[in-house]
Amino acid sequence: MTELTQTPPSTETSTRSQASRAALAFIYATVLFDTLGFGIIIPVLPGLVVSFVGGDPARGAEIFGLFGTVWALMQFIFAPLIGALSDRYGRRPVLILSAFGLGTDYMIMALAPNLTWLFIGRVVSGITAASFTVSFAYVADTVPGNKRTGAYGMIGSIWGVGFIIGPLVGGLLGGIGPRFPFWGAATLSLASAAYGLVVLPESLPPEHRSPVSLRKANPIGSLSMIRARAGLAGFVTVNFLNFLAFQVLPSVYVLYAAYRYGWGYATVGAALALVGACNIIVQGLLVRRVVARFGERLALLIGIVSGTAGFVIWGLAPNALVFMLAIIFYAPIGFVQPALQGLMTRRVGPEEQGQLQGINGSLMGLTGVIGPTLFTLTYAFFIGSGAPISLPGAPFLLAALLMAGSLVLAGKVTRKREQGSIREDPLKRESGLMHIADLSESRTT
Repeated sequence: MTELTQTPPSTETSTRSQASRAALAFIYATVLFDTLGFGIIIPVLPGLVVSFVGGDPARGAEIFGLFGTVWALMQFIFAPLIGALSDRYGRRPVLILSAFGLGTDYMIMALAPNLTWLFIGRVVSGITAASFTVSFAYVADTVPGNKRTGAYGMIGSIWGVGFIIGPLVGGLLGGIGPRFPFWGAATLSLASAAYGLVVLPESLPPEHRSPVSLRKANPIGSLSMIRARAGLAGFVTVNFLNFLAFQVLPSVYVLYAAYRYGWGYATVGAALALVGACNIIVQGLLVRRVVARFGERLALLIGIVSGTAGFVIWGLAPNALVFMLAIIFYAPIGFVQPALQGLMTRRVGPEEQGQLQGINGSLMGLTGVIGPTLFTLTYAFFIGSGAPISLPGAPFLLAALLMAGSLVLAGKVTRKREQGSIREDPLKRESGLMHIADLSESRTT
């Protein structure tokens, strides 16, 4: 009787595969809804802030900059906590509660009668937006090692779609009224939460869960995992340098293009849309093919070299045409995050994926605090009367320098990974890439 009631292995494997695809579809939908929500409020939030300070554009810019810094700071502080909570209680409840929280936040901003309430909304948004780290952990739970890079690339392309469509929708809704985009963003977030309640299965089995501790749940203590995993510190540093270099785009791109080439909002918006479109092509169509053919190491190095070249061209472009062409050189930077994520997730166990992604979220939040000040001050200095030379593109050249540093380090840590190894663990064998553990790791085990 036992044999008659057992599920055939092929049927069980097929069922698991279908469940995995359904779960990934939800993750992709969640990321799309979240990025659309972020994008929808981009065109109207600065104007709403200015309206609360009597229409003073200078004061409004100061307040808006403060909002951005606080939003990034909340991500830095809370990303490790949210990641640790997902390692303890599972990915599903954290994702659903975060989506509900984000929807509530947008409603607060839609109804905000003054700057204080709007500020509270941005704080809540920064906390709940840190849940994107759990989406990456969910992918690590459900996707085999050899397919994770492609899945992360798909997430990256969906982010690009959201940040192209979102501002366009936000502009249309803003034409009806300045609060309508917030209601639209709230609707998307609440729809994501409701969808999760119905569709989303849990990805983290109880036997792979780990307790929450103060060490794991704060941005400083969580870094202990980096020290405990041989080779992980190098990858995390590469990630930090790339995140920091990227901050030059939201910080000075608009200011620089207006100063050098006299571009208006429409032209700048079209250029940024082109950046997003190229990102979609690279991460959605090319990442899987490049990684399958050349491996994650080469994909990572190609991406960093391309990003460095793009920043140099932006910084030195003599005219608007060359400035636009830089977007094409910059586009393969889309290889970087999927390749890094694929390499890092195989350095930690299944019970630590949330903590790892929490660390990455904190790094992104920290660069969001540091980057705008670093690049805007650099820009202001090199267009000022006291500058030794007039060099408006200095922020982009600084970003290129950061990328060059990450290139040297990436070459070193990935070469160690390939040359200094004597054994292959099951997760690495699964990837089909003959990456094996470092000699230093083998000595500690």
